[in-house]
Amino acid sequence: MAFIDAIKAKARASKKTIVLPESMDRRTFEAAAQILKEGLANLVIIGTPEEVAENSKGLDISGATVINPYTYEKTQEYVDLFVELRKSKGMTPEKARETILNDYAYYGCLMIKSGDADGLVSGACHSTANTLRPCLQIIKTKPGTKLVSAFFLMEVPNCDMGENGTFVFGDSGLNQNPNPEELAAIAASSAESFRMLVGAEPKVAMLSHSTKGSAKHDDVTKVVEATRIAKEEYPDIALDGELQLDAAIVPEIGASKAPDSKVAGHANVLIFPDLDAGNIGYKLVQRLGKAEAYGPLCQGIAKPVNDLSRGCSAEDIVGVVAITAVQCQNM
Repeated sequence: MAFIDAIKAKARASKKTIVLPESMDRRTFEAAAQILKEGLANLVIIGTPEEVAENSKGLDISGATVINPYTYEKTQEYVDLFVELRKSKGMTPEKARETILNDYAYYGCLMIKSGDADGLVSGACHSTANTLRPCLQIIKTKPGTKLVSAFFLMEVPNCDMGENGTFVFGDSGLNQNPNPEELAAIAASSAESFRMLVGAEPKVAMLSHSTKGSAKHDDVTKVVEATRIAKEEYPDIALDGELQLDAAIVPEIGASKAPDSKVAGHANVLIFPDLDAGNIGYKLVQRLGKAEAYGPLCQGIAKPVNDLSRGCSAEDIVGVVAITAVQCQNM
């Protein structure tokens, strides 16, 4: 069974309520119609009647709960909650109302904070910052989490590397240039995400252009230090570095370049040294390797909120909603 098929089966088994705030985008409704047809989640779509009518023409979204934030009975309750959460930052009732009526991601996060929804998926027509800012202000980080990070779940066709072609790539969507402590935390979160979503044991490679001292540079030193910290703080995770990409995933090369490593040649969680490498890496695999790329998915938030690439398709949204639903089940 393909990864996404297994995820969809899990999502159907215990349906969660996912908010889709981007009612101004046709892809939201195309995805919603498919999600409802497949029974993957209960959906809340936030939008005015005009927005919904314009962008859902010809699509059956009758199974979704459509909320007009201007008239919904709980809008004042959400305004009051937002003021309470942000009063130390100078939030006023007037500013709170203006914010949540002009940015539906804020409205959706307040629904989650109030217990009226389980998760949120956005980003088809908004930046990562615009997706994550509301959840960090309202939902906050997961207890014990050192930082919020992002990963892609990659499913590579006809591939016997990783976990039958399935990988987690982190951080490929959020943190620009993590320091060693942050890289170690990203590795731990990514391992947890892999175990939760794929159902297999993570094998984490800390990637570099060097393998076990083959090159000397400050960038290499950062990854070496991150590996040391991660091994010390998370001894139960199978993790190694620094490793070049081929040494991480190709068994023969891993055995040659890092013969004493239990991870080299068998990695299924790839931790990139910075966002440039992570973003370029996932897009290379997606476009040249014809891989399915689900994400950027977020980790470290108290409730599941996931971003989308602005180049996503409706089918991508369906997949991310299913993944978000499974994350909700595991909270």
